[in-house]
Amino acid sequence: MESWVLFALAATAFQTVRFMLQKVLATKDLSAGGATFSRFVFSAPVVWIAAVLILPAWPVLGSKFWAFAVAGGVTQILATVCTVMLFQSRNFAVGITLKKTEVLLTVLVGIVILGEGVTWPGFAAMVLGVVGVLLLSDPPKVEGRGLRGLLMNRAVVLGLTSGVFFGVSAVTYRGATLEVSDEPMMRALVALAFVLAIQVAALGFWLLIREPGEITRVARAWPRAMWIGLTSLGGSLCWFTAFTLENAGYVFAVGQLEVIFSLLASVYFFHETVTRREGIGIGLIFLSVVVLIVVT
Repeated sequence: MESWVLFALAATAFQTVRFMLQKVLATKDLSAGGATFSRFVFSAPVVWIAAVLILPAWPVLGSKFWAFAVAGGVTQILATVCTVMLFQSRNFAVGITLKKTEVLLTVLVGIVILGEGVTWPGFAAMVLGVVGVLLLSDPPKVEGRGLRGLLMNRAVVLGLTSGVFFGVSAVTYRGATLEVSDEPMMRALVALAFVLAIQVAALGFWLLIREPGEITRVARAWPRAMWIGLTSLGGSLCWFTAFTLENAGYVFAVGQLEVIFSLLASVYFFHETVTRREGIGIGLIFLSVVVLIVVT
């Protein structure tokens, strides 16, 4: 099995654990911005310490590194904000379903920004995976008729926007790692260190201006929030390493297994049952990933 697949699977596992921790450790003391900030602020010091201790010298950064790193860091924050806003919308389920088309959106963004396409068999496998995800999501109907009703639906706009932003962040993260002159793991570590620094600075400044006192509340919540930050760190490092090795669209397609991991976690921990529809969705996603591994 290709190493990028293993890193994508590890990233997916870390991300599933993080979501479970967020569900268990979530606190009403933090705003959406504060909860997002905790992901970055508790990860950044660990990454920087690791970089200083492991790297004998800082590698050379390409001319496009900072443009890619800033674009990736900012669009990831914006994507997260859009996702949080979805939960404030009456039709948030519609938006969440559309957000899950981010794999196909990532392919389009990759063509535009990096000029990286995918093979037709690979694209077909991605579509198969998206169909499986949609079956698991049980997509609801959109209120309003016709294209105008679709475009005027707040949840639809937020869902697609978040998908595009996540796609841009993945592709530009790959672009940033390719601008670092080192082997894959070190390229991922360096890119992640600078991206986290950008995110802590940008979101921290925003919270200071718009939500005074929120950073203090994040600091007080450290016994719980740090575990979210550490699992987020494990996932981010694995995602970045996978991005150094393969097209971001392929990596995100393997990452769709997160839906299955989350479902299995719900079955195991909360003793929920799997419906026939969900079983078909699981099968399609597994088939999608197997085809991707074979054709790439």
